[in-house]
Amino acid sequence: MSSSVYVRPFHREDRDQLTALVNAHAAAVVPGAVASVNTVLSSMERHPDEYVTDPWVAERVTLVAQERQRVVAAAHLLRYRNAPDVGEDYRDAGLVEWFLHVPADPADPEGAEGEAPGSTAAEVLMSACLAQFSRWHVRTRGVDGRLPVPGVYGVPDVWPHVRAVIERAGFVHTGDVEVVLLAPVDALPAPGPAPLPGLTVRRVLGPLGTRLVARLDGADVAYVELDTQLDRPERLARSGGTADVADLDLPDEPLAGLTEWLFGEARRWLALAGVDRLLAYADDDEPAERALLASLGFQELTLTARGWTHRPR
Repeated sequence: MSSSVYVRPFHREDRDQLTALVNAHAAAVVPGAVASVNTVLSSMERHPDEYVTDPWVAERVTLVAQERQRVVAAAHLLRYRNAPDVGEDYRDAGLVEWFLHVPADPADPEGAEGEAPGSTAAEVLMSACLAQFSRWHVRTRGVDGRLPVPGVYGVPDVWPHVRAVIERAGFVHTGDVEVVLLAPVDALPAPGPAPLPGLTVRRVLGPLGTRLVARLDGADVAYVELDTQLDRPERLARSGGTADVADLDLPDEPLAGLTEWLFGEARRWLALAGVDRLLAYADDDEPAERALLASLGFQELTLTARGWTHRPR
């Protein structure tokens, strides 16, 4: 291990370098994704959107690894309370909410041996994370890759350098694999006339966003719910807008043209909202769902592995 690597708690003067590290990882998952410095700092203090699990957090620690005055690796750790009001799986649990580092250049033989900036530092930083868990005496240890950027969570397959470090540290993937997809809004089906007599759309507020409900002869038959508040100005620095499919419900027996028409209505609404990109998510083991989204104009960005548990050898 290089003696030039220094692991320490995050200092406010690290904010610009840390944000650059966060944005480099985020942009590898979602093209053009970028968070503001304020967004990154705020996410290290609390997650108000996670109104169920965030109050369960007892402690938060951010560690950085510095090499030659450069922040080359960073991790954000959470310790959950051990109390009756905390969900059973979270009680007395430790979580590396995200772990990031500058990867070695695979085209550089010397870097491939681990001498590139960030490679040795990542190993040192991971050791510090495990040491912090030991000081906390947590019951379980987990890893995620949730950044304060829409669509970035789990351990995406475009971060092989991160996955290699956490696997060497004894973390095992025990959860699901999800597909993250993105569609330019103008690639969605064009708005058009209803494909069936008596088919109308009704817009209401749903639990997760704006819900567009397809109604056939006065009965609800399908809906798509859109979260258009992902790109609030105080959170993201990217121009334009990104939304996601927060929920989608379609009839078991397909109705000709219904799904395309419903997404055409979604396109109409998103354009009025100034949104130019739409995220969606699917299970890796649901090929029909993935094929449907592809037919609607979505492109697959990454496979992301959720749920990592520490099982030291």
